[in-house]
Amino acid sequence: MSDLHYNRANSEDVGLILDVMRTVHPVDVKLTEAFDKHLLRLKIKKGQILFREDEVCEYMYFIVKGALMGCTTHNKQKITTYISVEFDFVSSISGLHGSDYSKEYVVAVEDTELLAMHNNELNQLFEYHFELNYIFRVVLEKYYKDAQQRAHIIRVGNAKERYLYFAKTNPGYLDRLPLELIASLLNVKTSTLLSIRKSFSLSKDHAEELQEWGQKLELYVNKHQSFRNKNIRLQSLALDIGISSHRLSVVLNNYFNKSFIDYINQYRINWIKDSIRNPQIMQNFTLEALAYSAGFSSRSAFYSAFKKLVGMSPVAYLKNLSDEKR
Repeated sequence: MSDLHYNRANSEDVGLILDVMRTVHPVDVKLTEAFDKHLLRLKIKKGQILFREDEVCEYMYFIVKGALMGCTTHNKQKITTYISVEFDFVSSISGLHGSDYSKEYVVAVEDTELLAMHNNELNQLFEYHFELNYIFRVVLEKYYKDAQQRAHIIRVGNAKERYLYFAKTNPGYLDRLPLELIASLLNVKTSTLLSIRKSFSLSKDHAEELQEWGQKLELYVNKHQSFRNKNIRLQSLALDIGISSHRLSVVLNNYFNKSFIDYINQYRINWIKDSIRNPQIMQNFTLEALAYSAGFSSRSAFYSAFKKLVGMSPVAYLKNLSDEKR
């Protein structure tokens, strides 16, 4: 590690790492003073090795900016074992705290800024500061949980499941990090990962289009109360909002998860339920009259739709409202 140049960290650096630690446990004055005295800073370029295999990693690192990857080699093939970015602690896993030679090497994926503390200093602080032991216990617990979950999904999950796992647990990384690096971490071919990402990108565009037309449909139906038209049909509503009948059917099925008739009937029933809550309306109209006004063409159609979408008959619903008011 002779090509790395360490400088003493400034007060802002010390404040940053202590603020991160304080999210786990309060830090006392003496520990703050120790970090102020011993904390170091360094910068490494993309592609530069932080520490190598078969050497002792002398420091515990904290990433201020950038990204690092841990790698091992097997049969002359590089295997990515983890990726770490801002606010992650990084050191040799196999030689933690300088206890043994490292079985992995760590290299910068991007230009990276780091804070570091020598293991000699850190190990002394562990002896006298409970809070530091507690903080690093929490950090290690999180690391091992993440590692176990990653190992499980890579062992039993297919390529799509691995992609979804990585996208969920590392939001933004897919656009930030080289795809071949992520493919290596997930143990899939780069071409496979590229194909999966492309398919999900198309799915996202499709979802955004569905949402746009779904919102247009809602605005139109609410504004014009189209549901109150007894003769409304999917074709006529599609024409009104400027969309093909097929596309409107896709929007209803995939965005609202409803058939056309259930979608319209839901509006009608909501309108009826709102009307029922108005005492003046109920003094002048029967349930059947409200149903006809809402757009239902028959009493049986109204009762059937109401029970399907509400879970009880209109009479039972009206009785429950009366009981609530008592």
